Amino acid sequence: MLEVHQSHPSKTPAQSAKIRSADVVVVGGGITGKACALGLAQLGLNTIEIAPDLSQITLAPQGLEWGQRIYAFSPSTQKLLAHLQIWDALDHSRIQSVRDMRIYGDRGEKNDQLHLSAFEAGTPQLAWIGESNLIESTLDQASRFQNKLERISDVIDKIEVDAEGSTLHLKNGGAIRAQLVVAADGANSPIRSELGITASEENYSQNAVVANWTCTYPHLETAFQWFLPGGDIVAMLPLPGKQVSMVWSTSPEHAADLLKLDQAQWQERFNSIANGAIGKQLGELSLNSNPVAFPLRKIRATRFIGPESAPKVVLIGDAAHVMHPLAGQGLNLGLRDVAVLLNILGKRESFRSPSDAVLLRRYERQRQGDTSALLWVTDKLKKLFSASSSTERQLRNWGLGMVNKSHFIKQRLIERALGDLDFE
Repeated sequence: MLEVHQSHPSKTPAQSAKIRSADVVVVGGGITGKACALGLAQLGLNTIEIAPDLSQITLAPQGLEWGQRIYAFSPSTQKLLAHLQIWDALDHSRIQSVRDMRIYGDRGEKNDQLHLSAFEAGTPQLAWIGESNLIESTLDQASRFQNKLERISDVIDKIEVDAEGSTLHLKNGGAIRAQLVVAADGANSPIRSELGITASEENYSQNAVVANWTCTYPHLETAFQWFLPGGDIVAMLPLPGKQVSMVWSTSPEHAADLLKLDQAQWQERFNSIANGAIGKQLGELSLNSNPVAFPLRKIRATRFIGPESAPKVVLIGDAAHVMHPLAGQGLNLGLRDVAVLLNILGKRESFRSPSDAVLLRRYERQRQGDTSALLWVTDKLKKLFSASSSTERQLRNWGLGMVNKSHFIKQRLIERALGDLDFE
């Protein structure tokens, strides 16, 4: 198990010939960790990224096969990727812009819906939909050409934190001395746990079943979402061509049943839900990937930096927060962590080190508000549409229609989803 020790060495560990040094160490090999490590290196900081599988090459998607991990990218994410010089390097034939979102209530009535339009909001698009491995492979390529960034395939065995920085001992031997450690090591973050940072966690008792489909009708660059009686949520996200990516949030038992369906049974299931609305919008659906399922939960760390007395570690991405996918904002929220951290470190005064407590507390203050608001709204929406009483059903569906009639409220919702980043 990972160990964390706070020490006060009389001799700086970096003086030892066996310990290497870096300005920053990023622990984690997902999109958030890779983007953070690349951005820190671009700031001129000597950066080391550590994760168990960094030696494995992430292959870019090709041809008619589509990755099972599909994400919605908000304009704030697009701006970050452009800042990292990644966005233009992506294969844009595999990225679909979203210009409309249509969200339907669970009574099946015409007025129980919310329509968000890029045209109405005065923006070119509301979001983009793309594959995880498309982003990861491009980040991998850029990282290989960044001379301030080194990537190590290993696991952290022990961390020693003192007033000057942190020493990370690796499972395969050796150690690294860093001024700042960035924990991007996932929802079950060992670093978060061993630093003593507690996290509130709630199991939603739901699984998300994801699969890609080809459809006979054009999706019209529209993301669809249906709230179903009983608490299920079905989202159909547009992909290039006549393709969509499904995210069906449901009970673990129903998820297990869905994974067993064949093509004909899937079509029958789509025809039986939401009064057949899915088929009316998209036509016949043909399975284009193997469905998979993963559990859903909400996690929020009580602090985003640690240890409390002399912070030298920051949490980003799932290590800091995990949310329900109904808003499609999980990855975007993590990449906003990255953007804020890069902004703060990029604008720091010359006399401040990357782990200066003033900078880290500034990061924590800025991220807690955005995170708390988005997790609260997503959690309340999920629970509202899981409630089964007739009064609650009428209230939530009436609410969708009311919001749909208010240009002001819809504009505020779109502004929140778009995000706001400043790299000047």
